[in-house]
Amino acid sequence: RCQRWVENCRRADLEDKTPDQLNKHYRLCAKHFETSMICRSSPYRTVLRDNAVPTIFDLTSHLNNPHSRHRKRIKELSEDEIRTLKQQKIDDAFERKQATQESNENNEQNTVSEEGGEEQEEKTVPLTLEERENKDYLKSLFEILILMGKQNIPLDGHNVDELPEGIFTSDNFQALLEYRINGGDEVLRKRFEMTAVNLEYCSKTQQKQMLEICENCVREETLREVRDSHFFSIVTDEVVDIAGEEHLPVLVRFVDESHNLREEFIGFLPYEADPEILAVKFHTTITEKWGLNMEYCRGQAYIVSSGFASKMKIVATRLLEKYPQAVYTLCSSCALNVWLAKSVPVVGVSIALGTIEEVCCLFNQSPQLLVELDNTISALFQDNNEKGNELKKICRSQWTGRHDTFEVLVDLLQALVLCLDAVSSDFSVRWNNFIVGRAFVLSSALTDFDFIVTIVIMKNVLSFTRAFGKNLQGQTSDVFFAAGSLTAVLHSLNEVMENIEVYHEFWFEEATNLATKLDVQIKLPGKFLRAQQGNFDPDMTSENYYKEILSVPTVEHIIQELKDIFSEQHLKALKCLSLVPSVMGQLKFNTSEEHHADMFKNDLPNPDTLSAELHCWRIKWKHRGKDIELPATIYEALHLPDIKFFPNVYALLKVLCLLPVMKVENEKYGIGRKRLKAYLKNTLTGQRSSNLALLNINIDIKHDLDLMVDTYIKLYP
Repeated sequence: RCQRWVENCRRADLEDKTPDQLNKHYRLCAKHFETSMICRSSPYRTVLRDNAVPTIFDLTSHLNNPHSRHRKRIKELSEDEIRTLKQQKIDDAFERKQATQESNENNEQNTVSEEGGEEQEEKTVPLTLEERENKDYLKSLFEILILMGKQNIPLDGHNVDELPEGIFTSDNFQALLEYRINGGDEVLRKRFEMTAVNLEYCSKTQQKQMLEICENCVREETLREVRDSHFFSIVTDEVVDIAGEEHLPVLVRFVDESHNLREEFIGFLPYEADPEILAVKFHTTITEKWGLNMEYCRGQAYIVSSGFASKMKIVATRLLEKYPQAVYTLCSSCALNVWLAKSVPVVGVSIALGTIEEVCCLFNQSPQLLVELDNTISALFQDNNEKGNELKKICRSQWTGRHDTFEVLVDLLQALVLCLDAVSSDFSVRWNNFIVGRAFVLSSALTDFDFIVTIVIMKNVLSFTRAFGKNLQGQTSDVFFAAGSLTAVLHSLNEVMENIEVYHEFWFEEATNLATKLDVQIKLPGKFLRAQQGNFDPDMTSENYYKEILSVPTVEHIIQELKDIFSEQHLKALKCLSLVPSVMGQLKFNTSEEHHADMFKNDLPNPDTLSAELHCWRIKWKHRGKDIELPATIYEALHLPDIKFFPNVYALLKVLCLLPVMKVENEKYGIGRKRLKAYLKNTLTGQRSSNLALLNINIDIKHDLDLMVDTYIKLYP
């Protein structure tokens, strides 16, 4: 079909291009296609039919304008070729005429005669008074729904169970509708003035239908920009509860027409327990429902809660099998050590992570509790004020997401336990029952030997990846050099695995010392002893048990995860970061990006000139003026005024910054994730709505009310 397009356009200069190059780098104006070739089956998208071929061309207009300069080189056709094209056009026209003849017989055409003998032209049928009123009415309903979404107002109001029998109250939607009527909306007043007071103005079914249209129209605004930029990456966040059902938040990364890397929220995907079914639904939603071409996906990352990691890894693997270019990476918004800890398939680690989150949440809820913790830290660190002040500062941050979370926890553990014990044993009116109860439960959890040995072993194992992970969230040069240090990290972890007996002995000794300081008994877990039911091996010591159940599987898992997440393809991509001028300068401009850029060859506009272009790029920065600073990030490089003279470099930088491991340099373009977190934090689980959430999170996206109304009328005539 690409060949037919080139022949019909008479572009001799494009005949040697491959179909893939034509598809990615060339566009044809819609005016060259017959209207029957344009498919409008979807209310959100306008696409060509599968067999569409351009047939409408004016190849003589340039003859009347000798001053015009055409960049298109038109190929001269022989008489036989002209005859063939004419016959082909006649045949196509005949087929279209037959296909539309039956429908045309049933449609009346309104034509008007213009003065001066002008041709009659078709006009759209004017709306009747009833149709116009109906559209105005629908527009008012959509305006209310959009307001509720933007302001995060739930649709439902009072719970039916809360009201006495026989009492009727409006839900939030109907209350706003009534308020608008009282405010002077004549369209709504006329519609509902004869309706009984205790009847719903708009049914739940209609509200749901309209909300789905609002959601799709708002999402389509973002997806249109994604399609225009071609390449994108997919990122998911932790599984969340939406009105009692588990959902997976999905975000998309792309570079917009202003060369800004953006990360936008595009919706929730219902979570499936079976990873194979989840993988299929994930792919179907992105490609069929949301209309994204996964051939252009250049990265995928999944931030998951404990217990979900193995399932999402299967999803990533299935997508990689279909789309090898969709590189599986870490996400820049999640510390490597936290991500590794959440992926460890040991129940004790998942329980410990949950306990840590609960402790942090409790102290963040009560400023008074934080003051109590500060006093406890001051008393414990009288001889080391600097350390004490540092820990106080950390306690007032989201320390559970740090690279050194487990180190911080080990340092804080004694202070946390003493503080919680003091609160749970204080029977004055100073603390409410909830805080006293939670303090007692969490103190018991923190003083369990299983918890203590788990956090000490995790602290020591993850110490080998801490610096590496911190660099991955650093500047562009840090990320580049981190990629080269992975081999050393794996070497260290393999050395630990080979000598696990010795390492575990030191780790267990540290755990027992900490337990002794807290007066915690060193013992085997009760659940393990109960499971033995009299078949207990007398030679099984606590040290051996935790070596087999915790140390060995944790080290093995982390080694394998690092190999999986930093695949050869991923490392190759990170090596291409030497394109960034500041990295180039640190390497004394002695770089060889072309050896690593072969994986992106099909994404380049002119791959044959890549080597020469890279040479010019290096020379440009090597011999720059003394007062010119080297751009330090991809963001700065993409915004250079002369980047358009380096099309291959621009294409490479654009694809590289899409990798989820690269941070969004300009914070205002990565606000989608922050708004998602804010929505989940500020909205009760039972009042969450996937439709309203999209409107609330994407509050700054324009809303086309006319499109929403027209779409509703088409879908629900």
